[in-house]
Amino acid sequence: MVEHTQRTLMLSLHGYVGADVELGKPDTGGQVVFVLELARKFAEMGQAVDVVTRQFEGQPEIDDLGDGARIVRIPFGGDDFIRKEDMHDHLEEFVGRFLAGNAQGYEVVSSHYWDAGWAGQRIAEELGIPHVHTPHSLGTWKKADMKGDTQQIDSDYRFEERIRKEFLTYRQADMIIATSPQQVEQLEADYEVPRRHVTMIPPGVDEDRYTPVSAEEVAIARRRLGIRKHDVYTIGRAAANKGYDLLIRAVSHLVELVPDARLQLAVGADSTTDRRKVEKWKVLSEELGVADRIVWRGYVPDEDMADLYRAAGVFALPSRYEPFGMTAIEAMACGTPTVVTVHGGLEEMTDFGTQALFADPHRPEEFAVMLSMPMRYERLRERLSVDGARYARRHFGWRSIARRTARVMRDARG
Repeated sequence: MVEHTQRTLMLSLHGYVGADVELGKPDTGGQVVFVLELARKFAEMGQAVDVVTRQFEGQPEIDDLGDGARIVRIPFGGDDFIRKEDMHDHLEEFVGRFLAGNAQGYEVVSSHYWDAGWAGQRIAEELGIPHVHTPHSLGTWKKADMKGDTQQIDSDYRFEERIRKEFLTYRQADMIIATSPQQVEQLEADYEVPRRHVTMIPPGVDEDRYTPVSAEEVAIARRRLGIRKHDVYTIGRAAANKGYDLLIRAVSHLVELVPDARLQLAVGADSTTDRRKVEKWKVLSEELGVADRIVWRGYVPDEDMADLYRAAGVFALPSRYEPFGMTAIEAMACGTPTVVTVHGGLEEMTDFGTQALFADPHRPEEFAVMLSMPMRYERLRERLSVDGARYARRHFGWRSIARRTARVMRDARG
């Protein structure tokens, strides 16, 4: 690593972290966007930033993000992809390799997710600098919400190890940044973190990219992308917690209320595991008799992201649990009426009927009713479109989020 002075060290170890991130790849979603946007905004504010991640599959050592920010990759754990649940086995190697290089000149460690948090605490203690950690999700919450064979779940997700590492990290870090009020409460209740050591700062949205456009531009986007006025759209990783099966069940009720409604599902990467999950959801749609109402979009090119949000009649976030829900905020910023899950942070941060609608996706009929409302009532659609976009852009713009986060990091330095 090239020697620098007064740099911010950001750690995000799992998934595919790159200057041109390919969303939808395994373990590569909203968190990666979060980290890169924050790094870029820090750099615009005059900070020098290294986003340190894992090097594998022949990736380059350095990616330049511009303005003094870069991605630095350190090889550990071999050259194959490692899912985040199995990072336990390789963190000691990462810490050793990082400290063996030129790890000087950093003022603060900003870590993201439990794997980077555990490693970041070790690094911060070794370098004698403060550590600010953002969990993104909590092991206790995820474990409590998962259904199925307990032994199999523990084997697949290694919750006991994860929660133990989380507890140590949260108790030892200088400050924890929670992304929702719900996370603040759970950090206190489940991990015994003193309230004074927790700050709540939500994720952000690129306010220059995700913007409303004219009705004429929406019509053009719909024709280009094959979207209809009453299409429900959602996008995300092919993960059980995202609730796509719950949304498919809701579609069977939605068509009773809005006969021409369809579901546009942009889920899954080009991996064997993801393809198996998508096939299961397709079988479910056949069993429910709604297969002809679902368009499987798969991977979405980056240049189409904003227009797909704008073109949809409604955006849905049907997650079984969701620490925040960045895609919902992006959709709202584009002026698209949005229905979010009650099992997450956004429900507590938005005004029902003004900025967004919310419902329990475990109750498909209830969720279907909420999806239908902006389609059936024009005044409600207009209110959600205008007020939702104003709310998202004012409260979740990345510039504002970066300034608030930078203040926390300055306070941690003392």
